[in-house]
Amino acid sequence: MTADLVHRQVTVIAATSTPAALAAKAAVTTIPVVFETGSDPVKLGLVARLDRPDGNITGVSQLNAEIMGKRLQLLHELIPTATSVALLVNPTNPTPTELILRSSQAAAKTLGLSLHVLNARTENDFDGVFANVIQLRAGGLVIASDAFFTSRLDQLAALALRHRVPTIYEYREFVEAGGLASYSGGIVEAYRLTGVYAGSILKGKKPSELPVQQVTRVEMFLNLKIVTALGITVPLPLLGRADDVIE
Repeated sequence: MTADLVHRQVTVIAATSTPAALAAKAAVTTIPVVFETGSDPVKLGLVARLDRPDGNITGVSQLNAEIMGKRLQLLHELIPTATSVALLVNPTNPTPTELILRSSQAAAKTLGLSLHVLNARTENDFDGVFANVIQLRAGGLVIASDAFFTSRLDQLAALALRHRVPTIYEYREFVEAGGLASYSGGIVEAYRLTGVYAGSILKGKKPSELPVQQVTRVEMFLNLKIVTALGITVPLPLLGRADDVIE
């Protein structure tokens, strides 16, 4: 797809996922690229510096991989009796997955939780993932930030409810689809800023003149129907911290 855009000689490429950003970075050296990613763009190798991106690429970061520990903490607050939890990652996306694992393992150690890492490469793996969560007697599941999982969040939310597994992902859409909770940087704001940067380049700005922006607002959403269905008692302070409660 990137090669096709290069062949068309487009003026700017908006790469609004980590895999798309990495593909554009590898394939394009002259066409300006505006990325959107949930991981640290320096650690991903997209840019050398945030304040002064070199060459033809700049963009927006939500830093969702870096707040994976906060999702574990949220699950721990919702299920305080759990002594172990599961983490679902996509092993075909190694660079952000490594960052996610490091953050999650550190958080689990701090919270005194055993962390079971489960893999899903295709949607055919999902049934086995939830079967493993139950077999391991994990108190809940945290789904790692990944474009593959985002594109199948309806399926993941339905499986979580069917198997009665308290599950957290990163976006409000997961909660609206029937997931228990979400915690992430604001995806709408990230896409808006990506569009602003693409527009600035169309008006003549160079990527090197546009520092990488970071979405600093973090949003939390809860689905009270799922809370009731799973028999969870949500602490009042946690309810008060939610940006929105879906009933």
